Amino acid sequence: MAVIDDELTDIYEPAPESERGAIEGLRSRIPIGPSLPSLYHDDDFCQRLTTVFDDALSPVVTTLDCMPSYFDPSLAPEDFVEWLAGWVGVRLDEAWSPQQRRQLVIDAVDIYRRRGTLGAMHDSLVLYTGEDPDISDSGGCAWSSEPNSPLPGQPLPSLVVRVRSQGTGRLDARILDLIVNENKPAHLHHRVVVVED
Repeated sequence: MAVIDDELTDIYEPAPESERGAIEGLRSRIPIGPSLPSLYHDDDFCQRLTTVFDDALSPVVTTLDCMPSYFDPSLAPEDFVEWLAGWVGVRLDEAWSPQQRRQLVIDAVDIYRRRGTLGAMHDSLVLYTGEDPDISDSGGCAWSSEPNSPLPGQPLPSLVVRVRSQGTGRLDARILDLIVNENKPAHLHHRVVVVED
């Protein structure tokens, strides 16, 4: 049996440690003992037995009492923020700071509602880099007040995004490219340039 157990531990990884669980000294706000019929109120053994259940159930009661905070990305435990990100369809990068991850989950619905616009791309890049990117677009439509005159802009639609690295070296061009690709109109060719200061 020990061989099988060793094989199973190689196959299955332990679940990540949660930030919730038993808290030393946490008393249940709804103890079971006093809610029993009055016959058991003076029974010392029964009252001590119910405290075991109180200790086991106190984290559950506390979690239920704090449930609205779990659904607020700015207050939720860090491991729960990743779960909330899945609800709104956001992929979080492990390299991002906890504050960046929380802010992206908070802003995700607004950014996704505007997906495909320069505003959504700008806001997504600001969340990741903390800097104001320079976005050059070839333009949407062109017109001229002069008949038969050449139209302004470029014939092929394109997009160039320039982001300053501020000398920190923490900007990953691959992630920037992914952010631009997810937020640009699908027909546009794009190029991401990281400008070193």
